Amino acid sequence: MKRGLIDFWVGLFVAAGIASLLFLALKVSSSSTLPKNQTYMLTANFENVGGLKTRAPIKSAGVVVGRVTRIALDQKTYMARVTMVLDKEYEFSRDTSAQILTSGLLGEQYIGLEPGADDKMLKDGDQLKITSSAVILEQLISRFLFSKAQEGGQATNNAPTNNAPEK
Repeated sequence: MKRGLIDFWVGLFVAAGIASLLFLALKVSSSSTLPKNQTYMLTANFENVGGLKTRAPIKSAGVVVGRVTRIALDQKTYMARVTMVLDKEYEFSRDTSAQILTSGLLGEQYIGLEPGADDKMLKDGDQLKITSSAVILEQLISRFLFSKAQEGGQATNNAPTNNAPEK
């Protein structure tokens, strides 16, 4: 009789654990998208989006103001076209700049918006003109190593020679 009661409680505990994990998975993956009439869509072209993914946050001054909805390659310019949806509560001027930033040293990438000073505001379907692509860690390392290699080569080639006559 005791064995059956213990099995029941263990089974109940396992079922509660699985239900909790399922709830957390759905909570994390559920989109906090607003109804379509409370958002507006913008696009921006970047030379390189790095590891930016759809559903990445769009932040201004550290506040999430929207989400990335689509990333595609523009066949004419061969640039990445990023489509984003912003909350209508947040309006930005036409000269707002967008850059791809990273949370921490190796963290997730997001789009940071830096408001401009224009009096006219962006509307649904507008394109951000001022963009800055993602900084790729591998490119930075290779540039650093290449510049150090060149400095080393110049130091040996430009080493002072002692042309003074011997006494």
